[in-house]
Amino acid sequence: MKRWLALLCVLAGFSLNASSQQQSGLLAPTPPMGWNSWDSYGLTVTEAEFKANVNWLHQHLQPFGWQYVVVDEGWYLGHPENADKKDADEGYVLSPNGLYLPAPNRFPSSANDQGLKPLADYVHSLGLKFGIHIIRGIPKQAVEKDLPIAGSSYHASEAADQTDLCLWNPDNFGVKDNPAGQAYYDSMARLYAGWGVDFLKVDCISQPYDAPEIQMVSASLGKSGRPIVLSLSPGPTPLDQAADVRQYAQLWRISDDMWDVWSKKPDEGAFPQSLKNQFGLIRQWAPHVEPGHWPDADMLPIGYLGPRPGWGAARLSRFTLGDTRTLLTLWSVARSPLILGSNLTMMDPQIESMVTNREVLAVDQRSTGNRPVVDTAGTAIWTALLDNVHLVAVFNLGDSPTTIIQSWKALGLDKTSYRVRDLWQREELGTQSSLRVSVPPHGSYLLGLR
Repeated sequence: MKRWLALLCVLAGFSLNASSQQQSGLLAPTPPMGWNSWDSYGLTVTEAEFKANVNWLHQHLQPFGWQYVVVDEGWYLGHPENADKKDADEGYVLSPNGLYLPAPNRFPSSANDQGLKPLADYVHSLGLKFGIHIIRGIPKQAVEKDLPIAGSSYHASEAADQTDLCLWNPDNFGVKDNPAGQAYYDSMARLYAGWGVDFLKVDCISQPYDAPEIQMVSASLGKSGRPIVLSLSPGPTPLDQAADVRQYAQLWRISDDMWDVWSKKPDEGAFPQSLKNQFGLIRQWAPHVEPGHWPDADMLPIGYLGPRPGWGAARLSRFTLGDTRTLLTLWSVARSPLILGSNLTMMDPQIESMVTNREVLAVDQRSTGNRPVVDTAGTAIWTALLDNVHLVAVFNLGDSPTTIIQSWKALGLDKTSYRVRDLWQREELGTQSSLRVSVPPHGSYLLGLR
């Protein structure tokens, strides 16, 4: 055990505090870790529900590095229950300058023109960071009324591209790549900065890849006077745009929405993305992972998804505990952002133990050189480094148990034997002259080698 003492000391203090993040000069020096309301509440989360999850995260997860809490889509809808009803009133709340405002019947602290600032202040009082979701573009209602754009001489009609519509959301028109369009996004960023937003998830912008609007949003955040992480959604972001997207965003989705589905047939469509299919996309994006810029494999649909999830009926995740461990292992060794989607107030103790495993979280937050070294139809193996410890992640993608055997040399490692530690079980497995593990269906191992 003494051989692992130094490693465990490193793992115990892996998370970056606020001052060290600022010193890094990057908005997201490590993959963001947090919680988003979509997988459990869809369009309908209320202030009380959001705070209940924030409080749980503060008490149970914040000490382990989880820090972002994000209100997802529809916070400006007074009647989100009408979203799927034709011609029904959804109760959009709009400012005199054509910007969405929180619905006061769902977010009562926003009354009297307070916006989301009181909620952000509450989040900040707990030492956490506050985020919101938007659909890119300008509200159709602002264009119909031709509302003035704050801080400019322009009006909404000059900024709107009325031929540009989001395929899955009817709220907005696209924004023209012109001075009026930039002025609109600048006014939006000033409002959000004034509220105290730390994280902005922009939807319907990464697939198809909308380079002009991405650049305008990024520029507006840069002028806002507040550091705000930009997350682009959904994917798949085109791989050939990797060099472009890293200039403007800290996170970008690499797939369509990923839900609690292990595998799908090719003819079943892109939505939802399955965990098994995610392996290929994550592998393709591995060369583009770097501090401050993170290919995002999407939220973690684990635990209880309800009471009003963004897809399907309220349920315990279809993922088994083994599937969940595989998901967390893959996201961690690939250094994807870790954003929980479960209802935290109904957290399963076994899943809580997984998402508070410091040794695994350190792989996501601090490892380097992450790359796939074996990729077959049934097996995937990744390697990485954590200081002077070699990491090996082993995955069985098949539906039957299998024994995976590889020489250390075949994995790119130079020693003939290593002392091996199981990071999930937090136990030493002794000295081994090769990799040999029996892996259950959909199962995984995450090993540290010294």
